[in-house]
Amino acid sequence: MGEKVVGGAFDLSDRRRYREKLQHCLAALRRLLDDRHFDRPRNLMGLEIELNLAGADGLPRMMNGEVLERISSGDFQTELGMFNLEVNIAPHRLSGRVFDQLAEEIRTGLAYAHRKASEVSAGIVMIGILPTLTPDDLVSSNLSAVDRYALLNDQMVAARGEDFTLDIEGVERLRCTSASIAPEAACTSVQLHLQVTPDRFADVWNAAQAVAAVQIALGANAPFLFGHELWRESRPPLFLQSTDTRPPELQAQGVRPRTWFGERWIDSALELFEENLRYFPPLLPLHDDEDPLSVLDGGGVPSLAELVLHNGTVYRWNRPVYGIAEGVPHLRVENRVLPAGPTVTDVIANAAFYYGIVRALAEDSRPVWSRLPFEAAAANFETACRHGIDAELEWPGPGRFGAVGKRAAVDLVREELLPLAAAGLDAWGVEPADRDFYLGVIEERCRLRVNGASWQVATYHRALDSGLDRQTALAATTRRYGELMRHGEPVHTWPVGVLPEPVLP
Repeated sequence: MGEKVVGGAFDLSDRRRYREKLQHCLAALRRLLDDRHFDRPRNLMGLEIELNLAGADGLPRMMNGEVLERISSGDFQTELGMFNLEVNIAPHRLSGRVFDQLAEEIRTGLAYAHRKASEVSAGIVMIGILPTLTPDDLVSSNLSAVDRYALLNDQMVAARGEDFTLDIEGVERLRCTSASIAPEAACTSVQLHLQVTPDRFADVWNAAQAVAAVQIALGANAPFLFGHELWRESRPPLFLQSTDTRPPELQAQGVRPRTWFGERWIDSALELFEENLRYFPPLLPLHDDEDPLSVLDGGGVPSLAELVLHNGTVYRWNRPVYGIAEGVPHLRVENRVLPAGPTVTDVIANAAFYYGIVRALAEDSRPVWSRLPFEAAAANFETACRHGIDAELEWPGPGRFGAVGKRAAVDLVREELLPLAAAGLDAWGVEPADRDFYLGVIEERCRLRVNGASWQVATYHRALDSGLDRQTALAATTRRYGELMRHGEPVHTWPVGVLPEPVLP
């Protein structure tokens, strides 16, 4: 439905009817779950990567329409900003050489897209936040020329009723305002999908929530915004604030933000969809003609279009997804935690770790979420965003009665989570050579304490020390990042520092 959005205003009856329709969709989903209409286990995973367009100078290029026209592939689509693209990888079965296959597909697709972008003096940069973005780049006139983005922006601005405030205090402090949701476009991520049965959904979602902080610690890649060094992974606070439809008074009352980690472990997927309706007013009250309960009564499968659209405007870091494939409904956990990049090898290593550890934790007879308070998992997430590879996280100690205590994320991963991830990949039937290679990348990151964020920061400061000013250092860091990204060796092997500018004769 979101693809068919057209500009226009909504009246009061639209919202009332939409709310009623959402309740019908929820009732239909409950019946589908009760009657076990969902797809059988197929061990399917999917992958989406959001990308940036930048020139040889490292600065953003607002030209995704031109680049997409040259790419001319349904695998590549627009994203929120005109300097953004998204590539969607077809679902794969989690088994055998799946990770090497994915790596080859992504490398081939990105190389082709980069060649096409270069025809208009742009290039593909896979990074959490492009360091050279400025506030002038992230304005409503630079939103992609797609009706649904303009409409979403209008509705969120109207709900907010005033400018959005960005206030992020990290190594430095950034304070500014925006008249639109355009700053959200700075956040480019990797989204990992896993199809699960309803009976397994809660365990997989809880496991994904528990390890979200670990994912960030390992994969942080967004330390800069608007010329400021902030958190090692600045996407989550930026996303939260740039989509925050609550004015300060509602924030003070404890109203939940639309970008949300959550507040409890769950027992079923239905609980998350119920929360979406209970806590979040509709932003896009667009109606479908389908009567979902009548479709069910007639033996069909309802699309639940309104529920799906509403779910897409609640930005959970692990989101429930309802979908239909070949006429059969299914559920997915969409993991939205990771930033894009730095290289294809790093992206696939992050994916291998995630799919392995989630399977192992979800099948544990005494799961981690029975021993770790949800509040600790949420605090871990913020800690990892602030400190990245150097984060210390709360985690249950070994043994049946191990107390929750702080551990360095790198030690937790090397000593406890990597063996579990390996066992999880074995349970999926992943080829041992793939398992060992990609988990080996994660181990080396931990051993050397290097990820995308730490490399960016070290390289930027070395550029400053060489005498470059702030903006020039950020541009030089971005250019060097792009070169090394295209060479393809994982980030823990990258030399720190920028290359000297060529001397012209």
